Amino acid sequence: MGLPIESAVDSIIVGDCVEAMNALPEACADLVFADPPYNLQLEGELRRPDNSKVDAVDDAWDRFSSFAEYDRFTRDWLSAARRVLKDTGALWVIGSYHNIFRVGAILQDLGFWVLNDVVWRKTNPMPNFRGRRFTNAHETLIWAAKSRDQKSYTFNYEAMKALNDELQMRSDWTLPICAGAERLKDVDGGKAHSTQKPEALLHRVVLASTKPGDTILDPFFGSGTTGAVAKRLGRHFIGIERDADYAALARKRIAAVRPLEVDAVEVTKSKRSEPRIPFGWVVEQGLLPPGSVVMSPTKRHRAKVRADGTLVCADATGSIHRIAAHVQGLDACNGWTFWMYEDKGSLISIDVLRQRLRAALV
Repeated sequence: MGLPIESAVDSIIVGDCVEAMNALPEACADLVFADPPYNLQLEGELRRPDNSKVDAVDDAWDRFSSFAEYDRFTRDWLSAARRVLKDTGALWVIGSYHNIFRVGAILQDLGFWVLNDVVWRKTNPMPNFRGRRFTNAHETLIWAAKSRDQKSYTFNYEAMKALNDELQMRSDWTLPICAGAERLKDVDGGKAHSTQKPEALLHRVVLASTKPGDTILDPFFGSGTTGAVAKRLGRHFIGIERDADYAALARKRIAAVRPLEVDAVEVTKSKRSEPRIPFGWVVEQGLLPPGSVVMSPTKRHRAKVRADGTLVCADATGSIHRIAAHVQGLDACNGWTFWMYEDKGSLISIDVLRQRLRAALV
């Protein structure tokens, strides 16, 4: 008998991630974020030049007997993740050079379609103490759609652009590792989890590829970063963690998270997703009645609004776009951003009227 989705959402399932995902209903997750074991293959202790021991990732859950065993494990959890993803869903998986290339090849073999790889460049990485290699200063994230033929998936392009000071968000992200007050500690003051990810990283992933109310499944929940960020940003989560102590730590952490207000978690929508508003509607609604005069920002060019939503100037008639291009001698022009109207001595873009009508449709 499968696990009812109502009991899984906003909770942590303690157990094997493959078994847990296979018990969930199909197509129940909008996004899967996975931070699987890295298979670091560490041999012996890692020490600094002063002979002090490095708190490295040497946990039992990161040990595999061979690459073949790791590949079987990867294929199993990715197959289960693909099953629970909606047809409009996507997968994010993060890893280091030890595992990400193997994971990437297997997810492609299973039918996932890679959308981007993202490099997380760490501002404060752990040094290379032996001095025999470059400092490992980044990790790689793969963002993939469920399939190549997928018609749609969530990407909040405008929100990412706004987050990046109105510049397109690039695929190289510079963020610090989890440290300071954010790093959870055990009773002895050490790291409660050896690979805790910073909330800033998950904030960006969640904001980029989900909508408020979406459900994010994390099959390697660990200390609960995904759940904490999801709850804060008005999303739901399903966490799967086989270590009961980590699960207890995550529950306590998430319980302390205070969700943001609804209006605070809304993301900037893409202009393509906004309702189309013909200029004729502006005329019909009396916002710019027939006979009104519109002009260019410098008032050099003028045109009169007609009852059918067209403009007429000295030598041409046509749409707001066609006449805007005509008066400037251009092939094309966005009339919404070119034409202005005068109100109490001030020039106002006619696009303000379009936005007013869009708001009324919500």
